Amino acid sequence: MDKLTFGAMGAFALCLLMTMAPTRAATAGPVEDGVAEIQREWAQIRYQRPPAERVRLFEDLAAKAHRLSEAQPQRSEPLVWEGIVVSSLAGEKGGLGALGLVKKAKSLYEDAIRIEGSVLEGSAYNSLGVLYYKVPGWPIGFGDKAKARELLQKALSISPNGIDANYFYGEYLVETGRRGDAVAYLERALAAPARPGRQVADEGRRAEARELLERARAH
Repeated sequence: MDKLTFGAMGAFALCLLMTMAPTRAATAGPVEDGVAEIQREWAQIRYQRPPAERVRLFEDLAAKAHRLSEAQPQRSEPLVWEGIVVSSLAGEKGGLGALGLVKKAKSLYEDAIRIEGSVLEGSAYNSLGVLYYKVPGWPIGFGDKAKARELLQKALSISPNGIDANYFYGEYLVETGRRGDAVAYLERALAAPARPGRQVADEGRRAEARELLERARAH
């Protein structure tokens, strides 16, 4: 979503991210298999494909994610990942024109939380929190730093050692002027255990965490 920010939204693409918790391999089924496939494709697009191709590829992936959500309306995981793909698409497009996509992603995360907010290591809370600190506030958008902190801390309470929960809370602290406080969270993100089947995403996130940690330590 990074271009998304109308300046700050470009970094948003980084996220969604987001997010990107592992599927529940122990209970693999149609939903888990479908979500795992979307996760793999998302990581390939985000970290391995050139920027010029990403809008088209994320549009195709968003359509695939929506089909899974429609087929499994009682499950929150597909909604989380549809939201992540839509958020990433918004980040690639950037500017005010992406605001409609951001609002759609927000609605998807909220629907996921209503069904089961703790799934995928709290990814819905984490990704929704990212939206709240990346998107401009009223009257342009719904951005709200206090709401972002509340949601990100909720995600951390669910996944205290998770790479994404710690990375995005660290990024939130950096972007709100608390770089010194961000260091511990970014170090924790780098020390997080690898996620099964998420090698590309983990490598990409760690590279982002190392870069952000350098900025935080330079404060």
